Amino acid sequence: MPKQTFFNLPESKRYNLIVAAEKEFARAPLSEASIANIVKEACIARGSFYQYFEDKEDAYFFLLNQQIKERNARFISILKENNGDIIDAITEMYHKLLIEIPDENERDFFKNALLSVTHKVENSFTSLFEGNHSSEQMREVTNLINKECLNVSDDKEVFHIIKIVTAVAFRNFVEKFSGELSDEEAIEIFRMEMNLLKNGLYKKK
Repeated sequence: MPKQTFFNLPESKRYNLIVAAEKEFARAPLSEASIANIVKEACIARGSFYQYFEDKEDAYFFLLNQQIKERNARFISILKENNGDIIDAITEMYHKLLIEIPDENERDFFKNALLSVTHKVENSFTSLFEGNHSSEQMREVTNLINKECLNVSDDKEVFHIIKIVTAVAFRNFVEKFSGELSDEEAIEIFRMEMNLLKNGLYKKK
């Protein structure tokens, strides 16, 4: 989490620092990213960086979690639009995450994060859909899901269904970038796997 001095910065300076950090993390994964490049791009002294962040990992996860947070609200909206159908909603969200990231730096930032996965990175990505078991976001998602079409007996089972489809989504993102699949190929594979899950998880009509 950034230090309070970061949040006290004028909005324009905060924005410039965020853009500079995102550009560097798009250029290289966290392990290879350079604070020197960030401060040079942001036109600040190296010492100033440490007034705002503990280290480059602090800056990195702030950026990653901010981007995930922005998409959480979008996922809730998509779930509502799909009348609580969790698989249809997550399929649409997967498509939008691939197609609707026009900014090259943002896309490369996600790619680098997925190609150098750590447990902390994975937790950030999966929180996009599932939050955690006791979070307000998780309760909201659980309440929105249409349970009438699922083979579940309680919210605990709903939680594990969310974890299953989230795990499949995360693995597909990794395979898309590591396998250099086109967006169309990745979406086709994801739709097929979601349909297989849906046929196994949903009640037969």
